[in-house]
Amino acid sequence: MTVCLISVALATVLLVPIALRALAPYLWMDVLYFGDLLRILVKFVSRRRKRPLFFVLDRFLEQTAAHPHKTFVAFEDESYSYTYTDKRSDKTANALRAQPGYRAGDTVALFMGNEPAFMFTWLALAKLGSPVALLNHNIRTKSLLHCFNCCKATVLIAGPELKEAVEDVLPSLKQQGVTVLLMTKHCDTPGIESFSDKVDEASDTSPPRSLRSHITFKSPAVYIYTSGTTGLPKAAVVNQNRLLTALAVLSSNGVTSSDVIYLNLPLYHTAGFIIGFIGAIETGSTIILKRKFSASQFWDDCRKHSVTVVQYIGEVMRYLCSTPKKENDKDHKVRLAIGNGVRAEIWREFLNRFGNIQVRDNSNVFTSSLLRSYLPTTAVKDVPLVFFFSEGVTGLLVSKITDIAPFVGYAQNEEQTERKRLRNVLKKGDLYFNSGDLMRIDKDNFIYFQDRVGDTFRWKGENVATNEVSDILTLSDCLREANVYGVQVPGHEGRIGMAAVTVNEGAQFDGSTIYNHVVNYLPSYARPRFIRIQVLEVTGTFKQMKVKLVEESFDPGRIQDPIYILDDKEKSYMALTAQVYSSIVSGIFRL
Repeated sequence: MTVCLISVALATVLLVPIALRALAPYLWMDVLYFGDLLRILVKFVSRRRKRPLFFVLDRFLEQTAAHPHKTFVAFEDESYSYTYTDKRSDKTANALRAQPGYRAGDTVALFMGNEPAFMFTWLALAKLGSPVALLNHNIRTKSLLHCFNCCKATVLIAGPELKEAVEDVLPSLKQQGVTVLLMTKHCDTPGIESFSDKVDEASDTSPPRSLRSHITFKSPAVYIYTSGTTGLPKAAVVNQNRLLTALAVLSSNGVTSSDVIYLNLPLYHTAGFIIGFIGAIETGSTIILKRKFSASQFWDDCRKHSVTVVQYIGEVMRYLCSTPKKENDKDHKVRLAIGNGVRAEIWREFLNRFGNIQVRDNSNVFTSSLLRSYLPTTAVKDVPLVFFFSEGVTGLLVSKITDIAPFVGYAQNEEQTERKRLRNVLKKGDLYFNSGDLMRIDKDNFIYFQDRVGDTFRWKGENVATNEVSDILTLSDCLREANVYGVQVPGHEGRIGMAAVTVNEGAQFDGSTIYNHVVNYLPSYARPRFIRIQVLEVTGTFKQMKVKLVEESFDPGRIQDPIYILDDKEKSYMALTAQVYSSIVSGIFRL
């Protein structure tokens, strides 16, 4: 009898895992998911209860005390320890306090590329209790002034390579009494002060904590700019509470203090700043900072610096897969890739070529089946996310607005803020954030990004507002109307910009003039790569028609209208021929 019981027990032990794998194949993922949620919640709540109030800066100071001599950031041929970073930020803070146009707590705009000074300056401003506007270093003139003004900044700190861009808007800044500082040791432009020399000479004594005693969890920490469906970029307000929540993101993805993170995404971008920079502060990791992404240097950099964690957007993986194959493609220490927006086929190609790397994709995510089972079939709820669609059907992704996941809105733009809020969604009185992302869920509860809602397109990892580009085009002398939209290109992620335009009566389309116009006003990713000349069609309510234009794309074989392509070598828009079109589709012509 005993033998029989033992046999039954052993058989049960062996059969249970098999049964679970068949009936609940993702049970272990559910367990891990809830474990992550619980750890994040406990950490967040414990930090919220600390007195004095605990912020991202305090986590950085903890890490500095724990390993003062460890490298925090490596950039080109230089390395900077946690202690050096702390002291350099102190010097930056004290140099800024000496500026007559600045008071602790004033909003400051950072107009800088990827460099350690960006990080040092942000930490300095955190020590002074100042919110920071992270300006896209690609914007110019009208967009630059708009982004600066909408966050009510009183100081602009710019990188030396952006001097000309600052000079273009300097008259307006001077008229407003803005303090303009350039991260250089000498500047001969009246109205712009050199700043690096003053940082070098400043004291490295820590600014008193009282300078930031006014900060609460609801205080703005940073302004991160996003292109919306209409108009110029909007400044999304990220408060201290949201930034504190974001601290847990990288650690919840399995990143630890022993990891080396390769940061090549722009620091003004949510992914680069919050996931890369702020995430590394949480984990105490080392950052390998790159000025910009380079597919040809990517793996050599990873090997040189023993990188273990990389960031990506969909385009990054495709670019890496497009480089010539090498025998040492799998010779690296990268174990984890964190990002979003990668297609399944690119994901597979990436893993096959570059080895066993764990990919964490925020656009292709897993939602707990345990949570889903308690919800109506018309809505799939996964705190704090809700997906308005059924299995296999594309729907809108919204996020419940809570204390843990707040949506403060856009600075100086209540109209656009209200457009992103959805009220009375599942019950009267609830409030949700409209992400504008269209998602699809499969039978295994995996969720996949599909597209964006509204008049935007995404190219080179950037969202572009079509109305803004249209406004810029019609500022030119020869164009009367412009209808801007995004079109797909074989082998490329996202959609590239295209414009259907109407030329002014009596005028001619001048490719060189339009080229110079868009280069002066728009960053490279927002410039329409194709221009189609036509009499624009509108609906009965005078709305521009895009659907047919998007379907016809830029194929000269389907379109009778003249089509032009932006040519950087010729510095003009040149006629798009069938031969050039074929080379684009085949991948020979690089966009």
